[in-house]
Amino acid sequence: MANCHVAYQWSFPAFLYSQMQVDNTTSDEMLLSESGQGILDKESVTDLELKEKEQIGYAFAQRYRDTGDLNDLDAAVRIHQDIVELTPADHLNRPGRLHNLAISLKDRYERLGGLRDLEAALQRNQEAVDLMPIDHPDRACWLVSLAISFRDRYRRLGDMNDLEAALQKGEEAVDLMPADHPDRADQLHDLAISFTDRYQMLGDIEDLDTALRKGQEALDLIPAGHLNRARYLHGLAIAFTHQYRQSKDMKDLEAALQKDQEALGITPEDHTDRAYWLQGLGMSLINRYHRLGDRKDLEAALQRNQEAVNLTPVDHPERASRLQALAASLRNQYQRLGDMKDLEAALQSNQEAVNLTPVDHPGRAGRLENLAKSFHDRYQRLGDMKDLEAALQKYEEAIALTPADHPKRASRLYNLAVSLSGRYQKLGDMKDLEAALQKNQEALDLTPADNPGRPSQLTIHAILLSDQYQRLGDVKDLEAALQKAQEAMDLTPEDHPDRAIQLQTLAVSFWNRYQEVGDVKDLEAALQRYREAVDLTLADNPDRADRLYSLAVSFLHRYERLGDAMDLEAALQRYQEAVDLTLADNPDRADRLYSLAVSFSHRYERLGDIMDLEAALQRYQEAVDLTLADNPDRADRLYSLAVSFLHRYERLGDIMDLEAALQRHKEALDLIPDHPERADQLHGLAVSFLHRYWRLGDIMDLEAALQRGQEAVDLTPVDHPDRASRLQGLGSSFANRYQRLGNIKDLDSAVQKYQEAVDLTPTDDPHREGRLQGLAMSFENRYQRLGDLKDLEGAVDLTPSDHPDRARQLHNLAVSFRDQYRTLGDMKDLEAALQRDQEALDLTQADDPDRVNWLQSLAISFTDQYQRLGHTKDLEAALQRDQEVMELTPADHPERANRLENLGISLSDRYKRLGGIKDLEAAVQRHQEAVNLTPLDHPDRPGRLQSLAVSLRDRYRRLGDMEDLEAALQGDQEALDQTPADHPDRSSQLQNLAICFTRRYRRLGDMTDLETALQRYQDAVNLSPPDHPDRSNQLQNLALCFTDRYQRLGDMKDLEASVQNFQEALNLTPEEHPDRSHRLGGLAVSLRDRYQRLGDVRDLEVALQRGQEDVDLTPEDHPNRSRVLQSLALSLEDYYRKFQNTENLERVHSCYDESFKTQAHPNPETSWQAAVMWASFSEEFQPTYCSTAFSAAFNLLPELLWIGHSIPMRQDTIRRLDLGNITSTATRACIRVSDLISAVQLFEQGLATIFQQIMQLKPDLDKLPPEQADKLQKLSSELYSGMANNPSNVAQERQELLQAIRRQPDFEHFLLPQPYRVLHHASQGGPVVLLNSDENDCDGIIILNPVSNPVHVPLPNVTLELLQYQQSTLKELLNLCGVRTRGESPATRVFGYREGFNFRTKSIEEHFVELLTWLWKNVVEPVYQVLASHNIHKGRLWWLPSSSFTGLPLHACPPTDQFIHSYTASLSSLLEARGKKPSNTQYKIGVVGVTHTGHRGKNYLEGVKEEANNICSIIKDPNLAIKCLIGEEATPAAVKNQLQNCSWVHLACHGVQDLKDPTKSHLLLYDGELDLETILRMPLSNAEFVFLAACQTAMGDVHLLNESFHLGGGFIAAGFRGAIGTLWSMSDQDGPLVAQTVYSHLFQHGRQPQASDAAEALQVAVNRLKAQNAPYERWIPFIHMGV
Repeated sequence: MANCHVAYQWSFPAFLYSQMQVDNTTSDEMLLSESGQGILDKESVTDLELKEKEQIGYAFAQRYRDTGDLNDLDAAVRIHQDIVELTPADHLNRPGRLHNLAISLKDRYERLGGLRDLEAALQRNQEAVDLMPIDHPDRACWLVSLAISFRDRYRRLGDMNDLEAALQKGEEAVDLMPADHPDRADQLHDLAISFTDRYQMLGDIEDLDTALRKGQEALDLIPAGHLNRARYLHGLAIAFTHQYRQSKDMKDLEAALQKDQEALGITPEDHTDRAYWLQGLGMSLINRYHRLGDRKDLEAALQRNQEAVNLTPVDHPERASRLQALAASLRNQYQRLGDMKDLEAALQSNQEAVNLTPVDHPGRAGRLENLAKSFHDRYQRLGDMKDLEAALQKYEEAIALTPADHPKRASRLYNLAVSLSGRYQKLGDMKDLEAALQKNQEALDLTPADNPGRPSQLTIHAILLSDQYQRLGDVKDLEAALQKAQEAMDLTPEDHPDRAIQLQTLAVSFWNRYQEVGDVKDLEAALQRYREAVDLTLADNPDRADRLYSLAVSFLHRYERLGDAMDLEAALQRYQEAVDLTLADNPDRADRLYSLAVSFSHRYERLGDIMDLEAALQRYQEAVDLTLADNPDRADRLYSLAVSFLHRYERLGDIMDLEAALQRHKEALDLIPDHPERADQLHGLAVSFLHRYWRLGDIMDLEAALQRGQEAVDLTPVDHPDRASRLQGLGSSFANRYQRLGNIKDLDSAVQKYQEAVDLTPTDDPHREGRLQGLAMSFENRYQRLGDLKDLEGAVDLTPSDHPDRARQLHNLAVSFRDQYRTLGDMKDLEAALQRDQEALDLTQADDPDRVNWLQSLAISFTDQYQRLGHTKDLEAALQRDQEVMELTPADHPERANRLENLGISLSDRYKRLGGIKDLEAAVQRHQEAVNLTPLDHPDRPGRLQSLAVSLRDRYRRLGDMEDLEAALQGDQEALDQTPADHPDRSSQLQNLAICFTRRYRRLGDMTDLETALQRYQDAVNLSPPDHPDRSNQLQNLALCFTDRYQRLGDMKDLEASVQNFQEALNLTPEEHPDRSHRLGGLAVSLRDRYQRLGDVRDLEVALQRGQEDVDLTPEDHPNRSRVLQSLALSLEDYYRKFQNTENLERVHSCYDESFKTQAHPNPETSWQAAVMWASFSEEFQPTYCSTAFSAAFNLLPELLWIGHSIPMRQDTIRRLDLGNITSTATRACIRVSDLISAVQLFEQGLATIFQQIMQLKPDLDKLPPEQADKLQKLSSELYSGMANNPSNVAQERQELLQAIRRQPDFEHFLLPQPYRVLHHASQGGPVVLLNSDENDCDGIIILNPVSNPVHVPLPNVTLELLQYQQSTLKELLNLCGVRTRGESPATRVFGYREGFNFRTKSIEEHFVELLTWLWKNVVEPVYQVLASHNIHKGRLWWLPSSSFTGLPLHACPPTDQFIHSYTASLSSLLEARGKKPSNTQYKIGVVGVTHTGHRGKNYLEGVKEEANNICSIIKDPNLAIKCLIGEEATPAAVKNQLQNCSWVHLACHGVQDLKDPTKSHLLLYDGELDLETILRMPLSNAEFVFLAACQTAMGDVHLLNESFHLGGGFIAAGFRGAIGTLWSMSDQDGPLVAQTVYSHLFQHGRQPQASDAAEALQVAVNRLKAQNAPYERWIPFIHMGV
C-alpha cells in the first residue's frame, strides 16, 4: 500500500476521473461498456489499446478507494488480469502490469480476506521482481510490495518463512533506496513493521529495538504535516507498546499513546485510514488503563474503538479486527464495573468478528480465542454450562486452526487448559482435569525455557497438579505442583518486573502444600514469599495492594493454625493497608473490603468484641454497596454479609438481623440462577431459614430450608468436595421436619443424607465427627419411632469416645445407652447412661451453657432408674436436677417450655410414688406453663399438651374433678389434631386420648365414650409395628377397653379379645421389664372374667398364677402394690368360692389387709371399690371381717373428699361413691355381728361428711404447740374462707402438718374420725337415736348416755320400700296442702281437699294421722320402749336419721310431749356444739325482717315487720344489745355483718332450697341473697343460736340425704350451737306467733337466754299452734337442731 499506491495515483488520468465524478450515476454502464471492449485479440491488440485499458483499471481502483464499492475493485482486478494476459512475457511493461494486478489483488484480499487473492498478489509481485533488472529504479518499490505480501501471508498462515522472506525483501529494498529517496520513509516503515512482527513471534529484543529504530528513521523523513505521517506514527506506537510490555516503563507507554494521538490528530475525519488510528489509540489507552486503573482511559478507549467500528463498512476486511478491539475494551469495562450489558456487547462483537473472518483467515484463530474468553466470562458470571461448553468449543477451534509451530499455539493451549480446569471444578469429571493437564503440558512443550510466557504456563500447571492431588491423593502431584511453581520462580530474574508475581505464585504453591500436608514450614515459606513480593513492590505500584492482600491471607491462616493473635493483627493490618491503597472506584476495592471484613469476623470470634463484628458488618456492607447488581461477585459478598447478620442475631437476638440475613441470602441467590456457586448460596439460605424456623417455629421456613438444601445437593456433583457438607445440611433439615411433622419418610431421608455425607468424608476430616453425630441422632430418632434395635446399635457405634468435645459425646452416648435400656431393659445400659451423664456433667464448668443440657439428661436417667427400681432417692435426684435446670433457665429462654415439661414429669413421678397433692398440683402448673409458652403451630406443642393432659388425668383420678378430665380430653384431642397421620407420636396420642374417653365412660357410663376409646386404642395399635417398644403398652390398654365393653355388654368376643391382647402384650414384654407386672395383672383380670363367664377353672388357676407373679414383681413400697394385692384378692375370692379352701380364705383377707396398710393409693376411688368388694365378700363368708373392710373404705374418705376441692365437687363424689347406701350397708353389717360400736363409728363417718370437714377447719388448738397451732390456724382459715389461691396445695400442706402433729404423743387421733369412746359424749344432754335404713334391714341404735354402750333397736316392720312410700305420701300431702314459699299466698289461707287426692274416703288430716301413726308404731314406739327399758321416760331426745328416715316428722308422733325433740346432722356436730365455749363478749341479738326484697315491694312478706317488732318488745334486758334490720336495711352485707357480730340471730325472710346445687340454697334479702356456701365460710366465733323463720330451711338434698345440706344444717356447721328451722314452707301468720312464743319463753323472768333452752321454747310454741287447732301441715314443719 506504500509506494505502488502512490505511483498508481500519479499515473491516473485526470480527465477520466473527472468524467466519472460528473457522471457518477452512469458508472455501472461505463464499466460494462469498457469491460465489453476489453475482450481483445492477443495477436492484434496494440500497446496503445492496452495502455487505455490500463487507465480504465486505474480509474476503477481509484474509485473503489474513494467509495469502497466492491464492484469497482472487482472490475479493476479483471481489467488488470486481462492486461497481464495480453502482455507478452518479454514485454517491457509486463513487470509494471503484474505489479498493478498484485496491488488490486492485495486490495481485494484486504477487503474480503480471500486467500487466493493473497497468493495471487504474492505470485504476481514475485514475477514482477523476477522480471525486474537489479538496477531498475523501481525494483526497491516492488521489493517492498513483495515484502508486504510475504508479511500478509505470514499474518494469515503464520509461516515464519514468509516473515523471514518479508524481512529479507524489505532490507533489500531499503539497501537499494537512496537516502534521499522520497519513498525511503515508506520502505523503512514497512521494514519496521516486519521486525515488530518477528519480535512478537520470537521475542527477540533486538528485533524490537530495530523496529523502533527503523520506525523512528521513517518518521524523521516525513514532514510534520504530511498525511502519511499518521501511518508511521501508528507503527512506531505499536513498537513502543511492545517495549512497554517488556520493560513496564511508563515512558514507553506514554510514548505509544502520544504517537497514536498525534496520528489521529493529523488524519481528517473522513479519511479511510482514520479507523486504523482510532483502533491504535484505543489499544494504547487500554494499556494505560491496565497500568493505572483510571476509568477515564477505559472510557476513552471504548469510545475510540466504537468510532473505529462505526467508520468501518460491514464488509470491510478490517471490520473484524476493529470489532475484536472493541470487544476487548468492553471486556475490560465489564471486568471493572461488572455490567452485564458490557459483557453481552463484548461477546456479540467477538461473535461478529468471528463471523466476518473466513475459515482460512490467519486472524480467525485469535478471534475464536477472544470469543472463547467472552463465553468464559459469561460462564463465570451466570454459571451457565452452555457458555463454558461454547468457550471450550471455540478454544478447540482456535487451536485446530493454529499450526503446531505457530507462536500462539502455546498460549491457546494454555487458555484451553484453563477452561477445562473450570469445567472440572464445576462437574468434577476427571477427564477434564486430565485433558487440562495434557493441553497445558503441550503448551509447556511448545514454549522455550526462556519464553516470557512459560512462567504463567508453569503456574497453571502447578494449579492443575494440585487439583489432581486433591482428587486422587497422590502426593507426587503435590510435589510436582510445587516443583512447577518453583521452576516458574527460577525462570524469573531477581530484577525482573515479574519477579514479585512469580514470588506470589510460588507462595500460593507452598500454601497449597501446607493446606494439604499441614506442615507449618510450608506456611512459613508461603509467608516469606509473600513478604518478598510485597517488599519488591513500590509504594505506588498498582500491584502492591494485591500483594498485601495475599500476605494478609497467609497471616490469617497462620493465625488459624497456631492461634497467635499477632498473626491476626498482622493480617488485619495488611488488609487495611490494601484497602487504603485502593481508590474508591477501583474494581478491586470491594474484594479487599470483603477480605478485611473476614478478618474482623475472625477477631470477633477470637475475642468476642462486638465492635469487631460491627466492623465486619460495615466492611461487608461497603463491599456490597460497591458491587453492581449484576457483578458476578455480588452474590458472594451478599452471602458473607448475610452470615455476619446471622452472627449478630446469634449474639444479640435481634430478629431484624435474622431477617436481614435472610434478605441478603435471597438477593445473593437471585443473582445467580444458573451459576456454579449457586449450590453454596442455596446452602447458606437454607441455614438462615432453619434459624428463623428455630426462632419462630413457622413451618414455612422449615419447608424453605429443606427446598433450598435439596436444590444445593442436586446441583453438586457426586464427587464434588462440598457435597458432604451440603448433604449434612439437608439431613439436618429432614431431621427437623421429621421432628415437626413426624413423617417417617423425612427420617429415612435424614438417615440417608447423613450416611452419604459420612461416606464422602475421609476418616481424618475434622468435619467427619459432626456428620457422624448427625447420623447417630437420626438413627436414634428412627429407633424411637420404629423400635428397631439395629438403629439404636448404629447410634451407639457411631459415637466416638475420644473427641475433644468429650462432654457432648458422653451426653450422646448416655442417650444411646438410655434408649437401648428402654428397649432391652438391661440395667447395665441404664447404669452406663447414668455414668456417662455424670461424667459429662463433671467435665462441664458451672457457667458453661451446655451444663443445663447435661443436668436435664442426668435427670432423665435418674427417672428411668427410679421407674425400674422404685428407689425414692433416684426420684429425688431426678427432681433435684430438673429444678436446677429450671433455675438456670431464664424466663425468655427458648428451651424453658421443654424444661418445664421435664420438671412436670418428675413432679408427677413423685406424686405417683408419695401421693403428695402438692407435687401433682405443681406438675399440672409446670405443664400448663410449658403449653402457654409454646406457639400454636410449634412442633413440640402436641407433646406438651399430652403431658399436661396426663397430669390433669392424674389429678382427676385423685380428686375426681370432672373439669380435669374434660380438660385432659381436650388437651389430648388438640394434640392429636395437630399431629400428622404418620407422625411417630400419633400412636401414643391416640392412646392417651383413648384413656381419657375410658375414664369418662367409667364416670358417666356413656357407651359412645367407650366405643370411641376402643377405636382410638385400635388405631394406636395399628400404627405401631409388631416390634415397636410401645406396642405392648398399647395392647394392654386395648385389652382393658375390651374388658370394659365386655363388662357392660357381656359379649364374649370382647372378653376373648381382651385375653388375647393382654397375652400378646405380655409376650412382647421382657421378664425384667418394669411394665411386665402391669401386663400380668391385666391378664389375670381378663382370665378371671372368663372364668366367671365360662367356669373353666384353668382360667382361674392361670389368673391366680399371673396375679401372684404381679405381686412378686412389685416392690413392697411401690405405689401400685395396693392395686396389685387387691386384684390378686379378687382371684382368690373366686377360688375360695369354687373350692372353699380355708387357706385361700385367709389369703383373701391377707391380701386385702396388706393392700390397705400401704401408704400410697394412686387411685383412692379404685381402692374404695376394692374395700367395698372385700366387705361384701366378708359379709358372705366371714362377717367378722366386715368392720375391718368397711373401715378400710371409710378411711379413704379424706382422700376421696379432698378438702382442697370445692363443695360441689365433693358432693358429686359422694353421689358417685354411693356413700349413703354404703354407709347404711356398713352399719347393718356391723349390727348383724353385734358390733354396735363399729356400727356407730362407721355410721358417723358416713354422715354429714362435708359439714364435718368444715368443722375440722375450726379446731380446738389450745393443746397444740404454739408454732403448729398458728400454722394450722392459718392454713385452715385459708381453706375455710375460700381465699386460698391454690386450695389443693394449701390442703396438702395442711395434711402434711396434721401428719406431723399425729406423730406426736397424745395427738395420734388429732382431727381423725372419732372413736366411740368420744362419740358417746354426744348423749350428754339426753339419748341420741341413730336410724339406719338398708335394703335388707332397718335398725336403730341408741346412745343412752356418755358411759353406756350403744343399744340396738330392731325395727322389724320397717323396710326401705315402706320408708320411701311414707316419704312419697308426705310429699303428696304437702302438694295437696299447697305448701309454698313464704309470702306466696294470704296468711289466712284455708287448707282443704285437693284435686287428685282421695278425699272421698280420707281427709288430708286423716292422711297425716295415718302417716304419724305408722311412724309411731314402727319407729318411735320401739325406740321409746327401749328407752323405757333403761328407765328413760322423758327429757331431751335427739334424732339422727339417715337415708330414707331423713325428712320424716319423727318429732310429731304422739305423744309429742313425752320428750323434747331435737335433730342433729351427726354426732360430731352435736359434740362440737356442746363443746363450744360461750363467747366472753356481751350477748348481742340480731333481728332481720325482710319485708320485701326489692323496689316497689318485690316479694313482699306480710307479718315480717310485726314479727320483728314482737321480738324487740320482748327483749327488755338492758344488758342485751339488740340490732334490728327491717325492710331495706336488710341487705346481704348488713346481714353478714350482723351474723358475725351477734350471738342470737332471728331471720324472717324468704328461704330457697336449690335441689341441683345445695350450696346455692339461700336467703332472699333486700337487693340480694346470702347463699349457704358463703355462710359456711363466714367466721362466726360469737354464734349461739339462730331462728330461721324462713321456708325450707331444714329441707335437704334428696340425693344427699345423709349430708343434711340445708340452711339449718349449714348454720350449725358454720358455728351456731342451735337452730330452729322448718322442714317445709311455713304459714305467714304463724311466723309472728311462733317467734313471740319462743322468745317469750327464752327471756322469761328476764334471764339471759341459753341455746340449750331453744328446743323447749319451740315445743311451747308448737303446742300453742296446736291449741289453736292449726292443721298438721302448719305445726309439724318446725324443728329444732343442735344442743
